[in-house]
Amino acid sequence: MGSGPLPRGWKKHIKSSLLHAISLATAALTIARSRSAIPSLHAELERATNEIALLKEELEIKDSRWSRLLSRRRPRYSSIQRMRILQLKAARGWSYEQAAQIFVVDEQTLKSWLRRVDEEGESALVQISEPVNKFPDFVRYLVRQLNSLCPTMGKARIAQVLARAGLHLGVTTVGRILRETEPIPEDLACKLVTKPRRVMAKYPGDLWHVDLTTVPTNAGFWVPWLPYALAQSWPFCWWVAIVVDHVSRGVVGIAVFRSSPTSGDMQTVIGRAIQRAGRFPKYIITDKGSQFWCAPWRRFCSERAIRPRFGAVGKHGSIAVVERFIRAMKQECVSRLLVRSAIPYCDAI
Repeated sequence: MGSGPLPRGWKKHIKSSLLHAISLATAALTIARSRSAIPSLHAELERATNEIALLKEELEIKDSRWSRLLSRRRPRYSSIQRMRILQLKAARGWSYEQAAQIFVVDEQTLKSWLRRVDEEGESALVQISEPVNKFPDFVRYLVRQLNSLCPTMGKARIAQVLARAGLHLGVTTVGRILRETEPIPEDLACKLVTKPRRVMAKYPGDLWHVDLTTVPTNAGFWVPWLPYALAQSWPFCWWVAIVVDHVSRGVVGIAVFRSSPTSGDMQTVIGRAIQRAGRFPKYIITDKGSQFWCAPWRRFCSERAIRPRFGAVGKHGSIAVVERFIRAMKQECVSRLLVRSAIPYCDAI
């Protein structure tokens, strides 16, 4: 599981070696994607395309502001930022012209950075974020950079790419490096009061997921601009509340509303679900919507010895159980109804 031999004098070319390894990993990943037969997921692709378009617009606005300044008045990139720019250029396969246009610098500036990339010492024009003086440190830094710039590459793929470059690492070695935690800075450690706790369900009825979603009628969602900007409500859509048990994946409760339900409405839904189940759940996981992020909801849970929990913000899969049910409901049931506007109003079933 060790590493293979490197050329003599490799320490003088650490930073340029990182750029070459990242370029090789990107090329290998592109070839692997072209040969794969994974079916496309239209919904996820549409959301990703929309997010990319918004990010491009955001970057264009910021870049246009910097481009109006004279080059001598623009703030200079730090030595670590210069190395990050060169790494990103290698990962994206940009030319000097493309990279210079994106980062609002001159092409000759980028070329001078690359010529002086292997300079050593504190006064070096280009530096990496952490010192790399020994072979194990170099390997660890390279593995982490590949995982950061090519997040879709697993530990096996990273080991294969490094093997092509003459650096032989075992898959378990790569996994151990990726699992290593960085030391927390002192200024950040003082802000961490408690460590996030993971809620584990031990038996059916122990943990419930609750979420809200909108289902459009035949009229569809109304346009979001004035004077036609209306709240999402009937006759343009229904609001559906879903309660799903984590262990059994069974639907404990469901309710349909003409407009966005209040915290009292959700308390009624949970109360009737408890009556049907014949027991109180130990945990209820929701998002931080206005129905759940309020004092009445906390008081409702406290009176019934229920511990409210919230899905991790920005963490994929934190409320995946109920989201997967909602997706199946919309794709397999609601999308097949011809007259969805005729669905009768109902409370918790």
